[in-house]
Amino acid sequence: MRIDLNADVGESFGPWPMGDDARLIPLVTSVNVACGFHAGDPLTIERTIARAVAARVAIGAHPGYPDLAGFGRRDMDMPAAELEAAIVYQVGAVAAFARAAGTDLRHVKPHGALYNRAARDPALAEAIARAVRRCSVELLLVGLAGSDLLAAGQAAGLEVVAEGFADRAYEPDGSLRSRKLPDAMLGPDAAAAQAVALVRDSAVTAADGTRVAIRPETLCIHGDGEGAVAIALAVRAALEAAGVEIAPVGR
Repeated sequence: MRIDLNADVGESFGPWPMGDDARLIPLVTSVNVACGFHAGDPLTIERTIARAVAARVAIGAHPGYPDLAGFGRRDMDMPAAELEAAIVYQVGAVAAFARAAGTDLRHVKPHGALYNRAARDPALAEAIARAVRRCSVELLLVGLAGSDLLAAGQAAGLEVVAEGFADRAYEPDGSLRSRKLPDAMLGPDAAAAQAVALVRDSAVTAADGTRVAIRPETLCIHGDGEGAVAIALAVRAALEAAGVEIAPVGR
């Protein structure tokens, strides 16, 4: 059994800190770096990539809607051409910083509302896939397991990576439970148990008790929460105790 652990990082903005990237990044094997549209700024991107290089983790871009005030968690109706250009812009920025640090961008994972909508909106998913392919056909496209985004990526000739979530509750249809609900986020113990179930059993228990089949290649730990480091430590310990190898996808 093998799994990649990824975290959304680089989400500070100017003097306003978000998350504990210094402690979190060494605990995962891949990072998704905010590109400046929903969070992040040029200096934060540069510093985050430097930390990732030092920790020897795979680096990805984490593009979102242009929504700093809403942290990219509000849906936006953008024309396909505008959205596609915005993603090329964001991915290109992070890729440039990666090159400057002597490494390559490995993957792209959309953020927040963009990610969730792409999971169920084929047209939006196709725009994202086109944008990623324009940046490089070598980039991996990360999306919710079983989603329209993965199908669009495959149709565009990209290698796709099915994602599961250690720290988020699921609905019976395999979608993520809305953050507006109080039980949407899991604590360290529940996240550790869910991570093991996802890897070992290829299944998760939804919020209503339904068992949902999910086969992830990577598991996400959100970096913006106060308990992110504790969750990462608990998830790593549980996976290692279950005999799971933790390593980046494709390496």
